[in-house]
Amino acid sequence: MTLTEQIQDDMKSAMKEKNQAKLAAVRAIKAEILKEQTSGKGTEITDADVLKLIQKMVKQRNDSIAIYQQQGRQDLVDEENAQLDFIKCYLPKQLSEAEVEAIVKQIVAETGATSVKDMGKVMKAANAQLAGKAESKIIADIVKKCLNN
Repeated sequence: MTLTEQIQDDMKSAMKEKNQAKLAAVRAIKAEILKEQTSGKGTEITDADVLKLIQKMVKQRNDSIAIYQQQGRQDLVDEENAQLDFIKCYLPKQLSEAEVEAIVKQIVAETGATSVKDMGKVMKAANAQLAGKAESKIIADIVKKCLNN
C-alpha cells in the first residue's frame, strides 16, 4: 500500500470516527498531494514526494505554532498541535543527532570530502540517504561541523 493510499484510507476512517482533528490533518495532506499532482509536472507522485510534502507541512505547522504562541492564541496553538500529531505519524522515525552525525561522517569518508568547499557534494548524498529521517537544517549543521574539523 502506498502512502497516498494509506492517507486516503485514514481519511475515510477519520470520517467514520468523527475525529475532526485527524480529519482536518489528513485532508490537509490530501490537498497538498492533489496540488502537487495537478501542478503540471506530468510525473507520478511517489512516496518520497509525499514525505517531502509532509515534512514541509510539519515545518509550516511548527512555524504557525510559534507565531500563535507569541500572539497568545492558545486555541490556535492547540488546534495546530492536534493536527501536527496526526501529520507526524506518516513520517518515518526521526534519527537522533548522533545517528545523523555517524551517517554524515560515513558519507564524508565515501565522497573524500575534505573542506567546506565539498559541502554541496556531501549534502546531496546526505539528503538522499536521510530523506524523511532528519531535517535538512540539522543535516547541514552536522555536515558543516564535520567538514570544519
